[in-house]
Amino acid sequence: MVLATVVCAQNQTPLVSSGKTREIAEHIYVIPDQRVNLVPNIGIIVGRDGVLVIDTGMGPKNAETVLDEVKKITSERVAYLTMTHFHPEHGMGAQAFPSGTTIIYPMAQKTELMEKSADIIRMFNGFSPEIAGLLKPVRMRMPNVTFREEAEVDLGDIPVQLLHWGPAHTRGDEFVFLPKQRILFGGDVVVNRFFPIMPDADANGGNWIKMLERMEKMNPAIVVPGHGEVGDASLITKMREYLEFVRDRVQQMKSQGNALAEAEKGLEPEIRAKYKDWDNPNWVKNAIDNFYK
Repeated sequence: MVLATVVCAQNQTPLVSSGKTREIAEHIYVIPDQRVNLVPNIGIIVGRDGVLVIDTGMGPKNAETVLDEVKKITSERVAYLTMTHFHPEHGMGAQAFPSGTTIIYPMAQKTELMEKSADIIRMFNGFSPEIAGLLKPVRMRMPNVTFREEAEVDLGDIPVQLLHWGPAHTRGDEFVFLPKQRILFGGDVVVNRFFPIMPDADANGGNWIKMLERMEKMNPAIVVPGHGEVGDASLITKMREYLEFVRDRVQQMKSQGNALAEAEKGLEPEIRAKYKDWDNPNWVKNAIDNFYK
């Protein structure tokens, strides 16, 4: 698996924050990432009949922090856990959740986890001793329920839709939509002022754009990105416009007979300059390569 120059632009250990959880709508909470690389925004949805948690943080230590934050909010049981995708900072803390918690996510994500987890853990272990320490105790916990394209979770008073529309950032990307509140948890398909990551050959820039178009039609009032500050539907639009810009410029360069290396050399400075306030620009090259190929 190729994940080239990933990650830690800063030297912070990727720990989920305690005491920073905020309510973004009635009974809907987010543990914010604080713009720390390899920490996701984590969702907590408190229904009459139980709690749904979205993502765990990296490893059981972070997942235990998530569970402690849930206890501060409610005495309701954690009935469900779902993951937006299989990367270590999003789902490899599932083992810390109660045995009675139902884990649910797309079949494509389960397959990807089974095929890639050992390689990606090995890669992340090389990033820093702190990250290796978080991942050392990880034991894979498979989902109790999988689905192909859509599943519904009923927390008693809050309907929740789990959606899988094919490959984008990964093969198994999942979105969580609350139709009643019009809140969308976008996973890493929607990030706020970070360059989106196309980590390997399974990423699909063309389908990613189509997904974002479908999200825009859902007209969410609140969008929780995989990383970065919570916002509105404009986050989806900005991500789509970025990917379309890269796609179109790459196609122009390719049609003019430029080889991949020439396209990279010509476009990477241009894209970085256009989006100069976005973090992790090392991922621009991967996007150019994805659209070129």
